[in-house]
Amino acid sequence: MTEILEIKKTSFTEDYISDIKNIISKAKSQSYRMVNSVMIQANWLVGCRIVEQEQKGEKRAGYGEKILENISRELNKETGGGMSVAQLRNCRQFYIVFPELPKRYTLCSELSWSHFRLIMRLASEQEREYYIQESRIGNWSVRQLERCIKTDMFHRVVKNQLPQNHNSDETINSQIKDPYILEFLGIKDSPSSSEKTIENAVISHIEKFLLEMGRGFSFVERQMHIKTETQDFFIDLVFYNYILKCFVLIDLKQGSLKHQDIGQMDMYVRMFDDLKKCVDDNPTIGIILCSDKDESIVKYSVLNESLQIFASKYKTVLPSEQELQQELDRNRKYLEQLNSASSK
Repeated sequence: MTEILEIKKTSFTEDYISDIKNIISKAKSQSYRMVNSVMIQANWLVGCRIVEQEQKGEKRAGYGEKILENISRELNKETGGGMSVAQLRNCRQFYIVFPELPKRYTLCSELSWSHFRLIMRLASEQEREYYIQESRIGNWSVRQLERCIKTDMFHRVVKNQLPQNHNSDETINSQIKDPYILEFLGIKDSPSSSEKTIENAVISHIEKFLLEMGRGFSFVERQMHIKTETQDFFIDLVFYNYILKCFVLIDLKQGSLKHQDIGQMDMYVRMFDDLKKCVDDNPTIGIILCSDKDESIVKYSVLNESLQIFASKYKTVLPSEQELQQELDRNRKYLEQLNSASSK
């Protein structure tokens, strides 16, 4: 029993009611994971059997749909329902997309069938693997996963970086998105929205903002006060990333990126490293979040060569798939040109 519940007597407290609640809660959680794991494996096996029967290992059109209808009809006679043609199609697709899932049993207990149904519809193996790992490590709910797919987080992070940073999970570039999608703030995409309004909305939706920021971020403080010998400064938002082991400063800017904004962030990062950073921390990162940016300013400023300062656009409304793709293509083209120029 102790092996199933992973509970030791030494973990008990003086509050026996709390201990009993903890035991029951853990039992329910582990029971759900066990049932979920078994059902995922069952769906995979059903898909395997369907593919072998209808296709003999090869894709054949027409015949397969008839097989699914017959299976659904016969199964529902026995079970009373629940095994529709659509569900059988999902099982078949599941097996086709993940032909080696039995070798990865641990994923069956960490992700739900609903997670897999979303992920298996993605086109590339690299994209599927990205969302599997992020869902697992970040403990994403199905709703969180759906939003990340809808806002194309994979391409905003992985495909939006220079090739040499492309496959690293623990580099600075792998943590920076462009653009950031902040539609959950509930702010209209309007010049009348002040920076203070956006900052207040971020604090009100800090959990969702942390999800959009990515793995490893924790909120530290808003309007952090830094005092020098002669002046006082206030940084909009301060975070810490435990993966990168460094502080991350965010400056919110309404409107286009200006060279003064870059100079200010450069000063903030240097100041923070000198006055706030601990000995064991890595160098501080600064991200300027602006509603628009001029690539010429990026190209001819310290952003071009800096390893600590970044500028990313933010959108307060969910862009269409076409708009988002155009944005990503534009950023990707610029990065490729930048990489090509630096290699000459």
